[in-house]
Amino acid sequence: MLASIQRFFQQALAEPEGASGQAPSLPLAAAALLCEVMRADYRVTSAELNALHQLLHDHLSLDDAEIDRLMALAREEVESAVDHYQFVSLIKQHYDYPQRYELVRMMWQLALADGEGHHLEEHRIRQLADLLHVSHADFIRAKLEAQGHA
Repeated sequence: MLASIQRFFQQALAEPEGASGQAPSLPLAAAALLCEVMRADYRVTSAELNALHQLLHDHLSLDDAEIDRLMALAREEVESAVDHYQFVSLIKQHYDYPQRYELVRMMWQLALADGEGHHLEEHRIRQLADLLHVSHADFIRAKLEAQGHA
């Protein structure tokens, strides 16, 4: 009996319930980082949700239903994630510098979608840009481009 209880806990610790064991996909990782920016100011507006949908539509070759599923999954992942490591490491592994820069520019577009730049969103974008190894000069350039686009 003791051996079966011990086996149960060893299996539970080795493979926690609900953990799929799969790494997130590249589109999911990018969408999750965008969702992280969107929720940085503790307020998600319909303008931001629409902007996220449009950004994903413009940059991924997915139909609207797939984008809606991706957005829902990304929001769930961000809510349950302890940190951004899994998303950032996947992006750094597969995106070259121009693609990482473009992701930072998308973050800025999303942050400005509701018509106001919140300091918490700027802080989150700065953190993510640093983790993605996007230079400070390109961080500022992406911000200026997004402001000109808005």
